[in-house]
Amino acid sequence: YSAGQFFFEYLVVVSLKKTPDGRYEPKIAYQFPKRENLLKGQKEEEERLLKAIPLFCFPDGNNWAPVTKFTSETFSFVLTNVDGSRKIGYCRRLLPSGRGVRLPEVFCIISCLGCFGLFSKILDEVEKRRQISMAVIYPFMQGLRESPFPAPGKTVTIKSFIPESGTELIELTRPVDAHLEHVEFQALLQRLSPNLILHIFASAVLERRLIFLAEELSVLSQCIHAVAALLYPFTWAHTYIPVVPECLLDTVCCPTPFMVGIQMRHLRAQPMEEVIHPGFHQCRVLHNPIAFQVGDEEEILPIKLQNEMLTSLNRHNNNNNVHTPEQVNALVSEAFVHFFVRTVGHYASHIKWSRNGSGTFQERAFCKAITSKTSRKFVKKFVKTNMFSLFIEEAEKSRIPQEAYFQQKISEYHKQKKHRR
Repeated sequence: YSAGQFFFEYLVVVSLKKTPDGRYEPKIAYQFPKRENLLKGQKEEEERLLKAIPLFCFPDGNNWAPVTKFTSETFSFVLTNVDGSRKIGYCRRLLPSGRGVRLPEVFCIISCLGCFGLFSKILDEVEKRRQISMAVIYPFMQGLRESPFPAPGKTVTIKSFIPESGTELIELTRPVDAHLEHVEFQALLQRLSPNLILHIFASAVLERRLIFLAEELSVLSQCIHAVAALLYPFTWAHTYIPVVPECLLDTVCCPTPFMVGIQMRHLRAQPMEEVIHPGFHQCRVLHNPIAFQVGDEEEILPIKLQNEMLTSLNRHNNNNNVHTPEQVNALVSEAFVHFFVRTVGHYASHIKWSRNGSGTFQERAFCKAITSKTSRKFVKKFVKTNMFSLFIEEAEKSRIPQEAYFQQKISEYHKQKKHRR
């Protein structure tokens, strides 16, 4: 995500409105900024977006009742456009300040930028202002909208006035490792055993259908984003819905690959063969039950590399309270990036360049160059996936590699190899 972009496209407030049959329906109560003078195509896209948002802000259906207490929750959802580009909705569901029974509402920030930590902090500020007055939120959001999105490792400072507190300076810092800014691997390590994480990774790498179950929306969105991040430098290119609204549950019946999160309350009999379904609602246990497995999950990844990753995950698990979330992110990510360095890190030397500057990937020679039989067996399957094809398509366009961090790890690996010789 390049620096200097708008932080967000919209802030919308979604509240529950009572229907004639006594149920509640989520509706947009406020939208900022209001867009005017849009072209026909832009207007249609905006209408589609604004129609979808309420469903994802209240994915748990419309059986609600006014309450006096409600614990705020933070979660996110992803909307995929026709062209494959994605918008992320960062949500804070909270109970408005007041007395007596009332209904929760959702503040949702729509952005094309993936940076969960940064937007969580913004939502903290929104919630703080909501307790004072709705009117205090919009000057803050306007200040944010006028500020450029910072470069990795940089900070942007936003001035904001709060009645009785005066002017506050809010600092928003972007993580140095841009590929880890939408991730919290600790959420995964706290809920699943290292063995199970590797089974899920193996299924995701071969683009199978994955369903994640939990009751809390925050757990679902955190864990699915974490699993998708394990695939770096590759990107999950299929259906990706961290929290499936009740009305879209039929998604899990489609035959194409998907990665979706479903609340436990919606679990019902579905024809879901070949689907992993980890019990995210449970504590981390080694015998965590999984249904709908194919049964070959332990055999997908090369055994030597699988054991190395397992050792690495177990080490982070045992030191769970020692590391900061940023350190855990870096350590866990490195183990999985190293896996791809070892299996497909030689891809660039098998792109043949023509005089006009276009490249052609030599798949057969690429697979043949792998000396380990188990690694070659895995790579022969992996090269047939959509995510590998898309990665190679990008690599064939330019001699300058796309993913700088991945290239850096490939160089480090070759230097170490040379040094050992």
